Formats: sequence, structure tokens, C-alpha cells
Amino acid sequence: MAWLLVIVAGLLETGFAVCLKLSHGFTKLWPTVAFCAFALGSFGLLTLSLKRLDVGPAYAVWTGIGAAGTAIYGMVFMGDVVSVLKLVSITLVIIGVMGLQLSGSAH
Repeated sequence: MAWLLVIVAGLLETGFAVCLKLSHGFTKLWPTVAFCAFALGSFGLLTLSLKRLDVGPAYAVWTGIGAAGTAIYGMVFMGDVVSVLKLVSITLVIIGVMGLQLSGSAH
């Protein structure tokens, strides 16, 4: 269950990163409100998961999901440049995240 919280928190991190871009420096109300909601949810779920998981693997998985998710979202929906190197790098991040998740231990 704790790893599920980390995964959802990582997906919410993608949401807050995208909303941060859409807020244009916190000058647009609704993307700013969404950023706050996603960030609070993401940090809240990560905090709950850390009651049962080691901090290193959990934090790395959280940031990896957020980074890969944000990069993919940007390429698919926001016109970010797509390159082979970017796609290979995202794949390596995902493989690393899976390895860290598998290495994590619950208390």
C-alpha cells in the first residue's frame, strides 16, 4: 500500500509541475490553485508513505515518476521537442525507478 501512495504522489508531482508552467509565474489563478492542490496531495501522500518505507528509494521513485511523467506530458501535450536521446533517457529513469522500488523495504 505504501508503494501505491508513492506512485500516486509521483503522478500528482507531474500535475503540479505542469500546472507550475501553466500558471505563468503564479499570475493565472486556476493553474495556480491546481498547482497548490497537486503539490499538497503529492507531498501529503509521500509523507504518509514514508511512515512505512525507507526514505531513499521512496523519494527517488517519487521524483523519478514526476520527472518522467512531466517530460512525457510535455512532449505529448505541450509541444516539447521529442528526440531519441530524450526517449532513451526517460526509459532509463523508468528502469531506475522500477529497480529502486524493488529494492525498497517496508518496516
